[in-house]
Amino acid sequence: MASKRIFLLDGHPDPSPERLCAGLTDAYAAGALRSGHEVRRFDLGTMTVPLMRTKGQFETGMARGDAAHVQDAIVWADHVVIIHPLWMGNVPAMLKALMEQVFRNDFVLTDPADKTSPKKLKGKTAHLAVTMGMPSLLYRWYYSACAVRAVENNLLAFSGIRPIKRTLIGGVETMSDEDCQHWFAKMQQAGARAR
Repeated sequence: MASKRIFLLDGHPDPSPERLCAGLTDAYAAGALRSGHEVRRFDLGTMTVPLMRTKGQFETGMARGDAAHVQDAIVWADHVVIIHPLWMGNVPAMLKALMEQVFRNDFVLTDPADKTSPKKLKGKTAHLAVTMGMPSLLYRWYYSACAVRAVENNLLAFSGIRPIKRTLIGGVETMSDEDCQHWFAKMQQAGARAR
């Protein structure tokens, strides 16, 4: 397999390395690097992300600081990987703030005034891995994975990024060490295949 450039985001706001998302991100990166892929990794918990307060900021503002670095890395990448927890049925507020800063119309559309214009990020692929306390089947079937679908459809696919692989990891609050190792191995395999 040809080497790929991978944008990798640990989307957990807590920078603690003991978090499951940190371990999953480490495992993905290890698998990717061992297989000869290039990785640019970002950890949300160490980033400064300002809140966007007006429509004008979204439409005319420029991404700055960490958000601008994330944009540069996404443009550079062939494959976008975001690993994050599900909090209160949604992405954490800090991750949502980063997504608002990064996925502005001028970043994803060739003509920001025309939502049907060609997508700048077309040709890239993505993988979303989401951890949660509830069983993943319950989230997928009863709640229709609504927050994950919002990121898939309203950010990634809207930007031209597809196909999008999805990994839902449930029951994390009662997960055994053996279960954690199972998921680390799965993420390492995904990293090795740049999927």
